Amino acid sequence: MADGVTSNPVQEKRKSAAEKPGEKPAEKPVTKPGDKPAEKPGTKPGAKQTAAPPAPVMDLRDPSLYINRELSNIEFNRRVLHETQAEHPLLELVKFLAIFHSNMDEFFMVRVSGLKQQFKLGLTTTSPDGLLPREQLANIHRTLTQLFAESNVIWREQLYPKLAETNIHVLRYEELTKSQRNKLRLYFEREIFPVLTPFASDPSRPFPHISNLSLNLAVQVRNPKTGELHFARVKVPPPLPRLVPLKRFDPDQLSTPAVQKFVWSEEIIAANLDRLFSGMEIVAAYPFRVTRNSDMELQEEEADDLLLMMEDNLRQRHFGTVVRLEIDESMPTEVRNILISNLEVDSYDVYTTNGPLGLSSLWELHRLDRPDLKDRPFTPSTPPPLQNVRGSIFSVLRQRDILLHHPYDSFAPVVNLLEVAADDPDVLAIKTTLYRVGGNPPVVEALKKARLNNKQVAAVVELKARFDEETNIHWAQELESVGVHVAYGLIGLKTHCKVTLIVRREREGIRRYVHLSSGNYNSTTARLYTDFGFMSHDETLADDASDLFNFLTGYSRQESFRKFLVAPVSIRPRLLEFIRRETELGPNGRIIIKCNSLVDGEFIRNLYKASQAGVKIDLIIRGVCGLRPGIKGISDNIQVMSIVGRFLEHSRIYYFHNDGSPSLYMGSADIMPRNLDRRVEVLFPIEDPAMQSHIMENVLAVSLRDTAKSHILQSDGRYIPRRYLLDGDGPLFSSQAWFLSQKDSPPADYF
Repeated sequence: MADGVTSNPVQEKRKSAAEKPGEKPAEKPVTKPGDKPAEKPGTKPGAKQTAAPPAPVMDLRDPSLYINRELSNIEFNRRVLHETQAEHPLLELVKFLAIFHSNMDEFFMVRVSGLKQQFKLGLTTTSPDGLLPREQLANIHRTLTQLFAESNVIWREQLYPKLAETNIHVLRYEELTKSQRNKLRLYFEREIFPVLTPFASDPSRPFPHISNLSLNLAVQVRNPKTGELHFARVKVPPPLPRLVPLKRFDPDQLSTPAVQKFVWSEEIIAANLDRLFSGMEIVAAYPFRVTRNSDMELQEEEADDLLLMMEDNLRQRHFGTVVRLEIDESMPTEVRNILISNLEVDSYDVYTTNGPLGLSSLWELHRLDRPDLKDRPFTPSTPPPLQNVRGSIFSVLRQRDILLHHPYDSFAPVVNLLEVAADDPDVLAIKTTLYRVGGNPPVVEALKKARLNNKQVAAVVELKARFDEETNIHWAQELESVGVHVAYGLIGLKTHCKVTLIVRREREGIRRYVHLSSGNYNSTTARLYTDFGFMSHDETLADDASDLFNFLTGYSRQESFRKFLVAPVSIRPRLLEFIRRETELGPNGRIIIKCNSLVDGEFIRNLYKASQAGVKIDLIIRGVCGLRPGIKGISDNIQVMSIVGRFLEHSRIYYFHNDGSPSLYMGSADIMPRNLDRRVEVLFPIEDPAMQSHIMENVLAVSLRDTAKSHILQSDGRYIPRRYLLDGDGPLFSSQAWFLSQKDSPPADYF
């Protein structure tokens, strides 16, 4: 079985376009979300259809019915890597290669490290697809060896020469002129040499600690008097840019600013090692890089102060076990064995490459000021009700609910809501949850301002947001410093929901406003991720939000909510109830789910049962999916698609037709055990018929039409670009391009 899908030169020539209705290629029609399934020949119009005879009984826990979670994760990143072959501006192609390698770093730090721990503990528990930890590790190594080799070819044979054609040159040290080398020697002496510390390794000097994701040189030196070989390690300083620009040193660059030249920092160091090992002969230097286990295990029940425990665990993260060793293929066996022995890694932890290590650093190229090589900038729109508002945003929300579709709709109204609330003398209290807010967040500044204006402000800051722990600790302390009431969530649960509650005194009495979202309160990612935000003054939603904050900040044991579905209390049972309701409707049932991941076994089994009953099911799963579609008699009514494009698909939508009275929810939860059982998540209903229709017709149906950026999951676990499955040769349709084209002309009726 092929690991990937090769390019089709004929189909690659098709032009991606934001297709107009009626222009899509011939393909099996896709039922719109609100449509009932087509009636079978011979049935009377409007007659109820009966379910097909039951298929032979098969155990729905059979491992053959499940796709391995780790391999599905890798397949998602294969789709990311596939975008380097797509129709993007050049520096966007470079960006996707950087994203691929950054994702792989995290995959090893979290997922592979967990499997290695299971293996070393001798655990024999199998994954849902029946694999032992050692079998999964072997499959991961085999698959990623091929995928990393592919990524190196993409860099070396595709992106590297194309960059040169556009006057961006990433040079090898041996390509430099003598003058350039002399200039770099001075740069080395002045800015690099003072911070370098060579570490020898011998009986009197133990092998040095190698930092996570650090780039290093394994140096062989020879004593010219004795001829004896020695080993040393030199770390490439993290503050040093990975790609050093030559414009500082090359006079020709100053006269031709359009030409940009760079040299890999490790090659500059390797060429000047004689300054570090005076009197020794430099034999060779080989780059290597390690990845460490970074998945922290907290004993929260034993903590007197969760913040202090988090700070201590962050320090311990630097000393996690090594889970991957990346080396250059030129490294000789004796040097490789020194690293393997001292880092205590196994052979399947070692990955060799014939290109630069750590290509996540290619983000440095994407930051170049070359707008001609990047996506065309766009200005997010503001929904009509929020344009030219007379009075405050609260006057608008008293009249109607507002739905925001980011990044096509601006995140500014969310920030504005909090800023207005911070200054409004009638606002009494603001409560919010913060998961990943990023650097210099305007949301945090608004909360601080509100507190300084003597409002009651409470923030639930999730300290355990992976790889954002330090940032969140900082903002928690910032908020506490001005008197904001900060809570860190609940023991044993991550607070992942996105909820804000504003309490305001008005003429009629106290009124409350809510903002609910699938995405973070992060102005940066709001321009990069697709998410939905919902603003409302609905009293029942406000009651639920109030109860939720009492649950998060106090000792409330809230177990039921009016409209919210809240994990770990009610999301699992209620969504399963909705699936079973559609199952009872058989061929008249309809389910559409859009989320990031689907791996929960109980949900997969219930979706299989729904498919067996004849329910048409569309799953738009951006990332990991453990369900196998298209298995005869099991999942032949299920289609799974993944959209990977300019923006990261991040929104979650759950649609159940309910015989013409749809249930439609949005929110923060994916279908994973961690979201359903170990996190505080919120799904909120969209009840207004016009808004429901808008989401069904202008979001879900549009996403299901995507032929340019969608990939269809096959029953064998492969994803095939949908463009390869089309019958015709017409223009391709990109849902994200369509959303961009429509952002300034939203339908007037859904407000």
